[in-house]
Amino acid sequence: MGKDMIIKILQGQLEASNATILRLNLTIQNMQSSFDATVADLKATIASLETLLQERDASLTKAQNQMRGLSKLTEKKCERQKPQPPAPKTEEESQAEQERKAAERKASGNNGARRNMHFEMETVFHDVYPAGLEGGTPFSTREVIRYRMDPPKFFKDVYRVHTMKSGDGLVSAKAPLAPNQNSNFNGSFIAGIAQLRYLYSMPVERIVRYFAENGFNLDKQTAHGLLKKTAGLFEKLHKAMRKAVKEDRFLCCDETYHKILVKADDNGGKGSRKGYIWAIVAAHTGLVYFFYDDGSRSEDIILNELKGYEGTIQSDGLKAYKKVAAQSNGKILRLSCLQHCKRDFMDMKGNPDADEILSLTNQLYVNEHLHRIGKEGWTADDNLKWRQEYAPPILSKLKATLLRVQAQTDKYPPKSQMHGAVNYFLNEWDGIEAIATGGDYAWDNNLIERINRYIYLSRKNSLFFGSHAGAERGAIFYSLACSCRLHRINFFEYLADVLNTVAAMPNGTPPDAFRELLPDRWTKLEQGV
Repeated sequence: MGKDMIIKILQGQLEASNATILRLNLTIQNMQSSFDATVADLKATIASLETLLQERDASLTKAQNQMRGLSKLTEKKCERQKPQPPAPKTEEESQAEQERKAAERKASGNNGARRNMHFEMETVFHDVYPAGLEGGTPFSTREVIRYRMDPPKFFKDVYRVHTMKSGDGLVSAKAPLAPNQNSNFNGSFIAGIAQLRYLYSMPVERIVRYFAENGFNLDKQTAHGLLKKTAGLFEKLHKAMRKAVKEDRFLCCDETYHKILVKADDNGGKGSRKGYIWAIVAAHTGLVYFFYDDGSRSEDIILNELKGYEGTIQSDGLKAYKKVAAQSNGKILRLSCLQHCKRDFMDMKGNPDADEILSLTNQLYVNEHLHRIGKEGWTADDNLKWRQEYAPPILSKLKATLLRVQAQTDKYPPKSQMHGAVNYFLNEWDGIEAIATGGDYAWDNNLIERINRYIYLSRKNSLFFGSHAGAERGAIFYSLACSCRLHRINFFEYLADVLNTVAAMPNGTPPDAFRELLPDRWTKLEQGV
């Protein structure tokens, strides 16, 4: 075979190979296009499934939250820590307790049952004689007790103000001063309205009906007017409360809302809106300061209010309070609230991880309740030493448990209730550890939570404040009412006394004079302390 023939055969084979390669390349390209299309379809399907799963998880989480809310309403759950059982009493203490009860109670003859004798009540004695033998000498006497109730009484005091001749002139007497000019209502009458409205959460309409049923017809507008004028008299007292509260080195802070009636044109066609009322409680002096700024919950409200404050604040996890501490250049220490940290775990009882976290947090309370500041000589310094002993090992184990649960993302996805609860707890951890640095710090912010219940009751019973100005008046009265409650002062007696005192103060009275009228000082004066 010649050389040319071999070359020709090889060229033919090469062309055939090239044609085969070309066909293979076309086939590969077609397969690649088909594969790419299939992959794109699969990616789109996976993305769609992920979206559906996220929507399902969101819907499921929303439904679970709604169910928890309904469950709390029906079961009336409370975050308040259950009191620990008291320590066993000694034999001497038990005997003293029995003797004290015996002095307060006596046998009634009703199968040996014992009844409260109500020694706190005013007692009226009545002599009852047999018919026709009145005023004689009794052979024997027995006492029969009946309790009766007189509804609130109203009195119309008419002062006949006399003018007398004295020497060459005339001297006129003066009637008692009324708190409001051109008004016939004295301090006790206004105090009665304020007590029912702000301490017992009765709407003004209901107060008016209550008064009418007990013999006094009061116009609704008159009642509102009396509260309005009284709040005006107490503005300086409220400013004194603000100053006194911020002089305390330990403050509890929170905010809550109340419905406020507003013009529909200014609120998107709605006739009411949420208005937030801020609250600060001085933990040491027991004074409460509510304030209201057009219902705003802006962080600027609390930042401005606590600007320049130096000390410790305790709050929930609202960012505004964290910012207060962050911008203080180290002058404010912020404490967290253990009850807020544990409340979501309360909804997950039965879950082993939730139960373990709750058990550890409860151990802090159990150890804390073994002693009480002021009892048996126990001081804040003693309590601090005790906390530094029992708290670190519990906190260390608690944090390790939280971190372990947080890492189990396969078991608790990012949007699960457990994951959210753990993250909240860990985000508040520095504030929890800080509680153990003081002997008189509380493990929770329940003090102010209990105070805010008065706003909650008003929200439930009265439904609305009639305006922003009405909410501001409420803040003034609630500040005084709740401060009295913390000091165990009868709000009616306090208000009746202070209202007449403030009304008699001349213009230009220095602020220190109002400070002396606040419940902590008023209590000391009344009790001679």
